[in-house]
Order: sequence, then C-alpha cells, then structure tokens
Amino acid sequence: MTSTGIRLHAPAPGWALDADVVVVGSGVAGLTAALRCEAAGLRTVVVTKARLDDGSTRWAQGGIAAALGEGDTPEQHLDDTLVAGAGLCDREAVRLLVTEGPDAVRRLIATGAHFDESTEGGLALTREGGHHRRRIAHAGGDATGAEISRALVEAVRARGVRTVENALVLDLLTDAEGRTAGVTLHVMGEGQHDGVGAVHAPAVVLATGGMGQVFSATTNPAVSTGDGVALALRAGAEVSDLEFVQFHPTVLFLGPDAEGQQPLVSEAVRGEGAHLVDADGARFMVGQHELAELAPRDIVAKGITRRMQEQGAEHMYLDARHFGAEMWENRFPTILAACRTHGIDPVTEPIPVAPAAHYASGGVRTDASGRTTVPGLYACGEVACTGVHGANRLASNSLLEGLVYAERIAAHIAAARAEGTLRPRVPVPLPRRDDPVHPLLPPESRTAIQRIMTQGAGVLRSADSLSRAARRLDDLHTEARDALHENGKTSEPGVDTWEATNLLCVARVLVAAAARREETRGCHWREDRADRDDTAWRRHIVVRLNPDRTLAVHTTDTPEFPPTIPTPQPTRRPQEQ
Repeated sequence: MTSTGIRLHAPAPGWALDADVVVVGSGVAGLTAALRCEAAGLRTVVVTKARLDDGSTRWAQGGIAAALGEGDTPEQHLDDTLVAGAGLCDREAVRLLVTEGPDAVRRLIATGAHFDESTEGGLALTREGGHHRRRIAHAGGDATGAEISRALVEAVRARGVRTVENALVLDLLTDAEGRTAGVTLHVMGEGQHDGVGAVHAPAVVLATGGMGQVFSATTNPAVSTGDGVALALRAGAEVSDLEFVQFHPTVLFLGPDAEGQQPLVSEAVRGEGAHLVDADGARFMVGQHELAELAPRDIVAKGITRRMQEQGAEHMYLDARHFGAEMWENRFPTILAACRTHGIDPVTEPIPVAPAAHYASGGVRTDASGRTTVPGLYACGEVACTGVHGANRLASNSLLEGLVYAERIAAHIAAARAEGTLRPRVPVPLPRRDDPVHPLLPPESRTAIQRIMTQGAGVLRSADSLSRAARRLDDLHTEARDALHENGKTSEPGVDTWEATNLLCVARVLVAAAARREETRGCHWREDRADRDDTAWRRHIVVRLNPDRTLAVHTTDTPEFPPTIPTPQPTRRPQEQ
C-alpha cells in the first residue's frame, strides 16, 4: 500500500524517542497491547491524548461479555454476535473472539481487575440487549470500565512501561518502501516533552478509540475525534464499514440543544428489568422483537425513534421505579448519581432518554493479527474493523474485542521480533515547511461538522440528507483548500485545528460510505431504502484516501474481506508459464 503523501501541517519534530513498538491510546486495547509487548521483552512506548485513564474505556458502564457462566458456551455467544451483526460479521473473527475471550478475561482478572461477585462467590453475570444468556461481567455495579482502566493503568505503571501523556498523535512515519517507521506527535505542555516530536518504531499499534465527537450529541469523551482513522487514511490504509455507527438507545436526554458528551444509561438497566415507555406509560417495544427492550441496539434505537416521530416527542422514558432505592444505590450508583445531578430521580420517576452516537462498528481494516494494509501498522479496539461487529456491535463485546485482539497483536509483533523481521526503519524525510501541506480547518469548524453530521447522517438517513451533508462537508474542505492556494495560508497548527481537520476527514468517509450503501442494515438506517438487501449489499464498503485528497470508495465482491497483506505468489517455473 502506497502512502498518500498527505500530512497534517505541523512543525518539524524537535525531539525523538526510539522503541520497538509504539502504542497509541490507553484504553483496554492499548494498555493490554502495551503490557503484553513489554512482557515479551519489546521496548514499548505508550502515547495517549490525555491522561492514561482518560479514554473511552473509563466510561464503559455495562460490562464485558464472555461465556463464563454455567451452561453458556462460546458457540452460543457466537450465535448472538452473528445475529446482532446483521449478516456482515466475519465468522472466523467472531469465533476467535468468543473462544479466546474467557481466558482473556481471566488474565485481566489476574492483572488486578476486580469484578462483582454473586452471593455464591462466582462472577455476578447479567444480560444486555441481544444476549440470550447472562454473560456480562461487571464491576462496581455500573463502573466496569473505570475498574478495568484502574487495573491496567496500575499494571503499566508498576512495570515501568514508558508513557507519553497529553500527546496528540499526528501522522505515521514510513520508510522508502512504505513500511512503518514510527509516528509524529504533539505533547500539550504536560508530558515528558513539549511540542512536536517523534517516536521511531517499526511497529505502531493504533488503539485511539472512536470518533463519536463527529456528532453533536454522543456518549464519547471530548478526545474521541477520529484521530487514528484519519492518521491511517493519510498513511494509505483502508477503512471499512464506517457507515455503521451505533447510536445507543438510552442516553439521558438533556434537552434538544444539548451538545458534547451526554450521560449514558447502561443497557444493563434494561437487562435487570427496566421498561421503555412513552409519555402515556405504554411499553412500545413489546411485540416489535422477541426480546422487547433487550433486542439488539439498532432495533431498540429505531423503536425509540419511530415512537418519537409518531408522537412528535423529543424523547421516550426508561422506567425502573420498581427497582427501589436499594437496588439503584447498589447496582447502578454511577447512573443514579448522574441522573440526580441533572434533576432526575430514577427511584421515583422515569428517566427521559433518546438515542445518541455511541460506537463505531467500522474502522481501520485489519486481519486476525490486527495488521492493517500498511506494513507494520496495527489497529485494535474501536479504531479497528476486525470483522467482529459487522453491521451492529453486540452489547459489551467491545471491551472483549479490545482484550482479545490486543493480545493477538502483541503475539504477532513478538513473533516478528523472534523471526528477525522487526527491525528499525529509516523514515523518509518529512516535507519542508514550504512544501504543499494539508490545509487545517479553523477551530469553529468542529461545531459545524457536528451539526452537519447530526442532521444528515444521524439515526435516520436518506439519499437527500446524505447528499446535503456531503456538499456542506465539501464546502468546508474547499474553503480551507482555496485559502491555502490563494494566499498560502492555513489555520495555525494546534490541537483544535488538527482535531477539526481529523473530524472532517472521518466525516467525509462516513457520509460517502452511507451514501453508497442503499439499504437498511444493522445500525445504518436509510429512510428511502427501508429493506435489507442481502443480494446486492451483503458486502463491505472499503474507502481509501487518494493523494489528491479525493476518496476511493469500492464495494467488496463477497461478504469476506480480502487479505490486508497480499499473499506472495509462488514463482512459476518456465515450463509452467
């Protein structure tokens, strides 16, 4: 795969570190990869955008899914995952997840994570949407992510893994043959180094999380601006299935103009028996799916949105008053506190909820070892598209995917080192400051992008809404490009302009993929194409960035992904030709 030659406009690196592996991100995927690489004797550096414990993992409430309960099996977990994925899961990727998952969770526990236990002493398991069995392990009632993050951060610090915090990754460094040679990054004044620098390493693991901030209302933290996907695109990597953005059905409704990160009301609340009702108290999910409120998330989000449209309402309600105060305080203390902070008491009144952007099922395309289409560049966690989630992620499979595929990446890099193929690479020179640069958007573009995406590519989409969104996004791109070409000026390099530019990049790809997929499948809901079409669209949409900054969009010929690393063809003897 050839690099696009496109880089963010930034000062030249003023300092550098050397490593065998640089892991970008400090959620469950990133820290697990770092710990396993370090344990294998690899010189490992973790780069993270905020503090080590500030990623999306910390916000995960529900738990981590694995076949750990009596009577449950990986095969049953596989079946539930395939159903949720609406025909686009890679069966072998899912099989790896569910068979390696239970032991991966046990290793997480051995690392120091403490999960809630039942009165009998085993793990206390609950159900969430799409699961036919209780297989969700949780911690602190509804603070699973916080506990996993705590355990992994403590382990990273105890083992002395080198970390660079408050650092925004900029671009991939490559050698003359297009192989990974490290990354450039900008440290925001509070890390080990200030300003733009580089980490030189022949293996880079992207674990940068999601891109929820591309929408106005999201459950994602402010740092989730699609930086990893944008970096991969500029490096020439392929991304896939970016149209499948999961909108969590039950996010605390804070008003029609609320923007930024919104409080999540975990699916586990419904798993314990809460009901979705309208203003009249009617349970509208009953009869829409065999699991009612515990249907897969795309179905519940659509059910809520439909009832909102029918009644001209801005939100629906989640009613769990029958839990009582004791259960709320012991099982869901975090959610209870968040609701009460906003003037709602779930013990005595229903919770107003509405869907909000939550999780990207697509991302940078990888194989079973986490390899992307760029040699030496790996991806895991939400930034990656491993094939596990298909068109819609099954609840609580994300933390498990981060664990399993991070371990697989670390094993692959360790094997490469043992084989002698993990060697330092000499990066090609960075562009001079007078070379053509990628135009940076002004900081105020971030809000404009979010509103364009919410209006045109949100829960409900159509050809018209996506066309309008594409035109408005192109206008932002054109304005920045023209300003650069006409007077040689671009917005001042900095975190806010780099983030806005990354958001525009991933927004354009998402809209292009959503416009190409002319059907409704999983969490991609086209009003003008209401039916699922397996004949034409049981395929993946793959996007690359061209050197001229246009998008190359194509559809695979089959539901299977082509390999990320081409298989070498045997040399044919003369008589065979």
